[in-house]
Amino acid sequence: MSYVPRLKEKYHKEVAPALMKQFQYKSVMQVPRLLKICINQGLGAATSDKKVVEYSINEMTTIAGQKAVPTKAKTSISNFKLREGMTIGARVTLRNERMFEFLDRLVTVALPRVRDFKGINDKSFDGRGNYTMGITEQIIFPEIDIDKVNKISGMDISFVTTAKTDAEALAFLKAMGLPFKNQPKPVEVEAA
Repeated sequence: MSYVPRLKEKYHKEVAPALMKQFQYKSVMQVPRLLKICINQGLGAATSDKKVVEYSINEMTTIAGQKAVPTKAKTSISNFKLREGMTIGARVTLRNERMFEFLDRLVTVALPRVRDFKGINDKSFDGRGNYTMGITEQIIFPEIDIDKVNKISGMDISFVTTAKTDAEALAFLKAMGLPFKNQPKPVEVEAA
């Protein structure tokens, strides 16, 4: 029998049946699922220093477990000393087993290492069931050796789901283990 990631198994055994009951889907195919996770890193300093891109691609490859590719500028902007075709970032798209493994490491290891972590914001949905979050430091991932980091930089992580609405996507991602901030309930004050 082949290896099945822990979160993929959790999705099939716990998350999908719970969401079917919660949203009263008629078919299992209507239950939201994760299509891909896109990790993107924009590098403004890449216009002046070419080594920044190499370091970033190596770090993203280490974090994702899959080769990152450089992104090129589509237009020239003279104020930023940017020419069309210059490398200005790095990105990687994860699917299937690697996607579930990355999500597992993000939730269980990386996010708890963020300083003063109180949960991720639940306002970053795009209206079509996709969620994007930003990370300010790449050193929260245990794969990165802090001594070898040249520059601390952040990245954007996008979760692309099949959910039709943001409410479905929020319920799905919460069930998958993403630690969203708890919304404080308004305190009712009794008149004396």
